[in-house]
Amino acid sequence: MSTWLIAAPLGVLVCALTVRLLRRRGRSAVHVLLAVDGLAAAVALALVAVALTATPSAAAVGTAVTQAAAAGPDGSALIGAAIAVAGSSIGAAIAVAYTGAAALAAMSERPEIFGRAMVIVGLAEGIAIYGLIVSIILIGRA
Repeated sequence: MSTWLIAAPLGVLVCALTVRLLRRRGRSAVHVLLAVDGLAAAVALALVAVALTATPSAAAVGTAVTQAAAAGPDGSALIGAAIAVAGSSIGAAIAVAYTGAAALAAMSERPEIFGRAMVIVGLAEGIAIYGLIVSIILIGRA
């Protein structure tokens, strides 16, 4: 959590400096930014290569086994449940935004279609309920 508290203001600062550089130098600033991006990509690839080729020490393996035994089964089912709920909630929010706006526009012209419009909005909200059901099934199998 503290990493994001440090990284968020740093990201805002980098964005502000990038905008200022682009406004002052124009086209030459794009070349500078591309060089910095290339360097950052090379460093990131090097870190990924180190992380993939590294082997854990014996002490780390023993600690990991002890922690896994204390925590119970792995958390992949919980991560899957979280992804199911998050994805379905985001999808439902987008669907409700579009169908709700269309329903309000249609009801402003013909108020008698309120019931049919709300059924369509309710069907869009059902997407979130399906995600919740999937997450309950995944947690139940964990």
